[in-house]
Amino acid sequence: MNYTITEGQFGQRPNVDLPNPKVLESLGEEGMREMINNHYELLVETQIKGLFPPTKEGLDAAKRHAADFFIQICGGPRYFDKSRGAPRMVARHSPFRIDSKARIIWLENFAKAIEETNLDEELKKSFWNYIDIFSIWMVNSSDTPQGVFKV
Repeated sequence: MNYTITEGQFGQRPNVDLPNPKVLESLGEEGMREMINNHYELLVETQIKGLFPPTKEGLDAAKRHAADFFIQICGGPRYFDKSRGAPRMVARHSPFRIDSKARIIWLENFAKAIEETNLDEELKKSFWNYIDIFSIWMVNSSDTPQGVFKV
């Protein structure tokens, strides 16, 4: 599947469509947690590893919170709200310097994690379309060029 990274305008928050709830239905909660785990395991080997907790306990908590968020976004139980409160993801990420280069690394590695799932192409695309646009919201410093790649 081709994964296109939408060029974002710094400081803008484009409308984003939630993923098809069938993403969660197809993966199940454990499959979603596995995809998020795989994503984080890839990320801690990249140049943006400093954005993530350095301890196993901290990283495990971050994985749990992220999985809870994506389960909730895909129509599942509101685990994130119950454990962390309203998502307010822009505010939660504001202490970290996230530029377009970090966004691209995050997305490229998410594409790899998505490819490891058993989702059909339509559901992969639905989930990708969400995280591609959602990730624009998290960029809180300078832009760099973006493009298209295939995993």
